Amino acid sequence: MHFIKSFQMISTLQTVTVPATPEAFVFDPARTALMLIDMQRDFIEEGGFGQSLGNDVRLLKVAIAPCQAVLAAARAQGMLVIHTREGHRPDMSDAFPAKVDRGAPKLRIGDQGPMGRILIRGEPGHEIIPALSPIAGEPIIDKPGKGAFYATDLELLLRKRNIEALIVCGVTTEVCVHTTVREANDRGFRCLIPGDCCASYHPEFHAVSLRMFAAQGAIFGWVTDSQPLVNALQK
Repeated sequence: MHFIKSFQMISTLQTVTVPATPEAFVFDPARTALMLIDMQRDFIEEGGFGQSLGNDVRLLKVAIAPCQAVLAAARAQGMLVIHTREGHRPDMSDAFPAKVDRGAPKLRIGDQGPMGRILIRGEPGHEIIPALSPIAGEPIIDKPGKGAFYATDLELLLRKRNIEALIVCGVTTEVCVHTTVREANDRGFRCLIPGDCCASYHPEFHAVSLRMFAAQGAIFGWVTDSQPLVNALQK
């Protein structure tokens, strides 16, 4: 009986192959999670934290439509979808001064902004943009740092679901996406990054970050685009 069950599990295994750099990425959707990193109003919309730092938020909006396409394809496959939000407790007990005081922005973390207190959990600006809103059953990881594994239960959630690969999208490419991919890589997860599902306030940082992921035989991960990934998921 045990042999029959094992054979059935192997025979029903369905893998997906996506053209990627430096080579094709093969994964089992049942053991892969789509991660949408920090697609929050505070970073993407006018009046949020990103704009308060002097950034052009229009540069991040280009990732929304590709993310929507990948999200729809992943949901159709029944894949685990995880959303993350960077932000802090209302009393800011989890916000180190080294982070809050860094730089010279017009508005700092915790200050009152056009969408409530900036990067504070529960405030309107902290929420995920409506175009990518989570649906029932999709976990939301609230993180106080750049990486999604730091001071969260993300790894526990992934291990419990037997996840071995991640498709990582979001903003910004060189900060929270890169940090999360590096953390995942060190924990043994394989990562696929659809480049057009990521964005940066600094296009040159975005381009170099994608090259860094795939360098030296995918030292951190594999890089593709949304359309080849969607096509592969829909076959």
